Amino acid sequence: MRFLLALLLLVAAPGFGATLAERLDAVLARPAARRASWGILITDLATGRPLYQHNAHRLFVPASNMKLFTTALALTRLGPGHRYLTRLASTAPPDENGRLAGDLVLVGGGDPNFSSRVLPYNQRTEFSSNPLQPLEDLAEQVAALGVREITGNIIGDDTWFPWQRYVDSWDLEDIVLHDGAPVTALAFNDNVVALRLRPGAQAGERPLVSFQPPSEFYTVDNRASTVMSRTNRRVIRISREPGERVIHVTGDVVHGTAGESIVVSVDDPALFAAQALREALIRRSIHVTGLAVGRHEPAPEVTFTLASLSSMPLIEDLRLTNKVSQNLHAEIMLREVARERRGSGSLENGLAELREFAGEADISGSDFLPEDGCGLSRKNLVTPSALVALLTYMWNSPQHDMWLETLPVSGEDGNLRLRYRSTPLGKGQIHAKTGSMTHVSALSGYFLSAEGPLAFSILANNTGERNAPLRALIDQLLLAVDPSAPTATRPGSRPARP
Repeated sequence: MRFLLALLLLVAAPGFGATLAERLDAVLARPAARRASWGILITDLATGRPLYQHNAHRLFVPASNMKLFTTALALTRLGPGHRYLTRLASTAPPDENGRLAGDLVLVGGGDPNFSSRVLPYNQRTEFSSNPLQPLEDLAEQVAALGVREITGNIIGDDTWFPWQRYVDSWDLEDIVLHDGAPVTALAFNDNVVALRLRPGAQAGERPLVSFQPPSEFYTVDNRASTVMSRTNRRVIRISREPGERVIHVTGDVVHGTAGESIVVSVDDPALFAAQALREALIRRSIHVTGLAVGRHEPAPEVTFTLASLSSMPLIEDLRLTNKVSQNLHAEIMLREVARERRGSGSLENGLAELREFAGEADISGSDFLPEDGCGLSRKNLVTPSALVALLTYMWNSPQHDMWLETLPVSGEDGNLRLRYRSTPLGKGQIHAKTGSMTHVSALSGYFLSAEGPLAFSILANNTGERNAPLRALIDQLLLAVDPSAPTATRPGSRPARP
């Protein structure tokens, strides 16, 4: 009797003996899915035949699925070996007494990894112990030249790109925090600092405040308190008015804990970097007469290079950007393409390059309406069919292997490292880009099934729910694509392309 009951339950279970459309429709029919607007397209890459579609030609907010377009553009236009150069320059070399007359200019060349980040990326983001490392390296090169005095200012120059820090449609809350860090050609430490709050010695005391890396760029209006219990604890909140150098902090830090850390954006990265460099020079007993200054408008070029740092090849940053969804890096790539191709690294030129590239992938202009390169803007609109067209184009491109390597892998790395781990898809079958913002959840990429590779895009908008339930539904949709627990077709052994 128990065996018969189990068999009846198995037959009635969604997916047993059902077609692909029936299995996916069953997931979308669940109460948790009904409030959202869904756009889905799944295509067989070997034949180009759509296997399932649901609102595939309707426009959706893609969130960070926008990075698929930007990173594909950068890989194709700039090439995997492209490098950025950061220089320390002056109008003349130091004299025989070690005196450098005039300004010392830190010239940003667009390097998004001008930080202590450890590359190549390996499963998760890592940083070296000293967040000031690249500036320390440059200061050490200057000291090695025998420089003992600088009579001018220390200038942070970010004029490699136009001074367009933000996209107009980004939310104010985003630009205060790390998600909306300003886009500049001199981008030290991802243009952010970590505000750290440690509990005071007893209840009622103000938490102790520090910054990492150490900085005097911001002052803190500390109105937070130390409390003895988590019960009724107020959440730590920060705010900062645009252009203001004061961070306002409220909420409670619990005694006996390590405290809290909030990553905030730096609104003038060139000045921030110049300040940190000036301190690094002074630590080496170099007397600096002038101040730290940020420069955002073009000035006569300083031609004598005293020190420089070259980035790792672009492919390393492409991996990082897609795997951890790094907004600033995607925006910098967009502007670097614009500068290389159109002579000016403006947002407008970058978006024009994106639209041109989409046309090369046979994507209609009405299916792809970009506003930025990272997906932070809610004015970005794209159809699932446009995303699958891009994925198909890159699958069949000469960059196929490198492109696939940039995407998060289910159960292995990036933002998919913990997803699917306990499912049949947890052994690397999914190579895809995540996307998440309030009321938006997305996943687009490749399903490397035993039956052959698939390209898919799943976009959920207007969810009215927190994103975790939507991510779970997206996972259920992919699990329903192939309920037979496929074995991955790994890069390098892919089926022949049509």
